[in-house]
Amino acid sequence: MTRRRPPSRKPRRPASGAPTRGPGRRNPGRLRLIGGDYRRRQLPVLDHPGLRPTPDRVRETLFNWLSAALPGARVLDLFAGTGALGLEALSRGAREAVFVEADARVARQLADNLGTLGASERAILLTTQAQAFLAGTAAPFSLAFLDPPFHRDLAADCCAALEAGGWLAEEAWIYLETESSLEPAVPSTWQLHREVRAGDSTGRLYRRRPAESQSPEGDGC
Repeated sequence: MTRRRPPSRKPRRPASGAPTRGPGRRNPGRLRLIGGDYRRRQLPVLDHPGLRPTPDRVRETLFNWLSAALPGARVLDLFAGTGALGLEALSRGAREAVFVEADARVARQLADNLGTLGASERAILLTTQAQAFLAGTAAPFSLAFLDPPFHRDLAADCCAALEAGGWLAEEAWIYLETESSLEPAVPSTWQLHREVRAGDSTGRLYRRRPAESQSPEGDGC
């Protein structure tokens, strides 16, 4: 006869140091890289409020879309957090990645993970606010990742600053991840290519298409 265990009176606590799961998210205690040179490498992630690594399924879909754009790319990972997107890009052949992360503890963990992968020479890690970074001198990126904190109204301003500040190459790719309830306002030169939804977030991949010069239609002559 099969015996049933009596119901536990107390909920099980997570193991020491292990963060709890948020809605629609994997346990962020470990970050697993999916493809490329660092495929299947697992890296520690801090248990930190608001730190929400892009889910594996979303990353796999996104990087399948970007496969042809990654070799030799210069990548910006704004609001880097765990660095999941920039690290995946480096793993798949990006030439260089710039990570921008405001929180010093999160940035230190990201620096350690870059060292573990042997990727520090291809990475620049800046501990500063995204807005302060975008106010600086621009050097164009061919691929930019934006995953701002939810419900802080940062997406539109950062998208506008990327476009106006000269941070994007002529036909750059831009990935923006926001809460699903937000319909982001983006520059008119960005064309939506694909989108993917997971849990409470929606990721949108845009291609920059600079406005083409138009010949006037008739001059009254």
